[in-house]
Amino acid sequence: MSENYDVIIAGCGAAGLYAAINLPSSLNVLIICKRELSLCNSSLAQGGIAGVYNSPDDNIQYHQNDTLIAGSFKNNVDAVHTLVSEAAQDIERIIELGVEFDKNPDGTYHRTLEGGHSHHRIFHHADATGKEITSTLLENVQKLPNVKIMENTMMCSVKKTSTGYSALLKDLDNNYTTANCHFMIMATGGIGRVYQFTTNSAIATGDGITFAFEMGAKIKNLSYVQFHPTAFNNRATRECFLISEAVRGEGAYLLNCHKERFMHNYDERLELAPRDVVSHAIILESRKQNSTDFYLDISYKDSEFLKKRFPMIYKNLLEQGFDLTKEPVPIFPCQHYLMGGIDVDRNAESSLKNLFACGECSHTGVHGSNRLASNSLLEALVFSRHAANCIASRIDSAPKDFEDAQFDPHLNAPHIPKGVRTETRKIMQESHFVIPDKKAAAEGFKRVKEIREDLLNGGYLVDADYVLAKSIVTVAYIILSEVME
Repeated sequence: MSENYDVIIAGCGAAGLYAAINLPSSLNVLIICKRELSLCNSSLAQGGIAGVYNSPDDNIQYHQNDTLIAGSFKNNVDAVHTLVSEAAQDIERIIELGVEFDKNPDGTYHRTLEGGHSHHRIFHHADATGKEITSTLLENVQKLPNVKIMENTMMCSVKKTSTGYSALLKDLDNNYTTANCHFMIMATGGIGRVYQFTTNSAIATGDGITFAFEMGAKIKNLSYVQFHPTAFNNRATRECFLISEAVRGEGAYLLNCHKERFMHNYDERLELAPRDVVSHAIILESRKQNSTDFYLDISYKDSEFLKKRFPMIYKNLLEQGFDLTKEPVPIFPCQHYLMGGIDVDRNAESSLKNLFACGECSHTGVHGSNRLASNSLLEALVFSRHAANCIASRIDSAPKDFEDAQFDPHLNAPHIPKGVRTETRKIMQESHFVIPDKKAAAEGFKRVKEIREDLLNGGYLVDADYVLAKSIVTVAYIILSEVME
């Protein structure tokens, strides 16, 4: 069984939802949601969304400079200019859609500061900005009669056709169907589950990047992986709770195992240096002290202010046995964000015609080698709008029919061997963490290449385990191959 759509969007985070909102209402759109609708990296974003909007003391040049500095000037300057110059219109749009940002007593928007920013330009909803934005966007999308959302649906494979793209889909009852489209938007999020420890949700396995790579799309700078310096240090779970950069923006100190501040030994910006700088400093200090015990301390601030400003962080830490208002909290760097991905142009179009990529799975070039805090939600909005506008401009020239690609899910074949994902994660954690180990990367690449060849040629059942494992292994393969260059 197959169904036809003008546009298929893979992913229901900020990028995918905002793309759907900006597409013409005349188009038949399908959004594929891998798990439940609320599960996406966008909804986990705590800090906020950066942008110069009604800001008398700030301007887009300052925002652009901060972005370039954080990215070690490896950014695409034109893409950065697009990002910062169009921030105001998308922030205003999501406010119109119902997003509520915190305000000062006088009714103006409260803007906070985060690492790498020279001005207070972070709009936020307490410490759950991503959830506020995605839930509001979802409410708007669910009202659109032209948009269908398939929840708990796995995209198993994608093929380029003469009329666009075809996707093999599988639901929770293991029913396989095919969906065809003229335009496809990959908005599948990050790659966090390629690592043993990550702040990312369970959906972040790099599926969209893998599908694009298999179809021949250009993938760029996948080895540009950001490690957040202040993840809660609980190594009992794969998904580590993030303690927002905004906590340091409000004055938190970083402490070593002796409960002493140390950032002055590494960077003059202290705790407000960009994320990669702070993460590097922690690793170097860890080697110096021969300890992985590090802490974040903001207990000297007013307790009621902290509870109001960081309600979610306060609550989650209490559940782990720590009171943010009274004591230092254990932290350590953890995989957080991907700056590379499916290489796209200003319209978010990949090297394959009518295949677009938005959000974390894309490489727009705005982040360079390190993302400036709170630029990710902004990037998702700005470039998904560009993708939608580009698609709208091409609708009249789209084919009238749909080619239905053929897929073989190998229904009677064996399952993949156990331990594939676990082994790959261990390789990535040991070879490409904050300070990469080139020797470990070379050894790891050989093993990852072997695993990938087995998955591609083994004739295994194409189920969820297979798709997730193949994505994780493929992403690791691309990252380590870049490191080997």
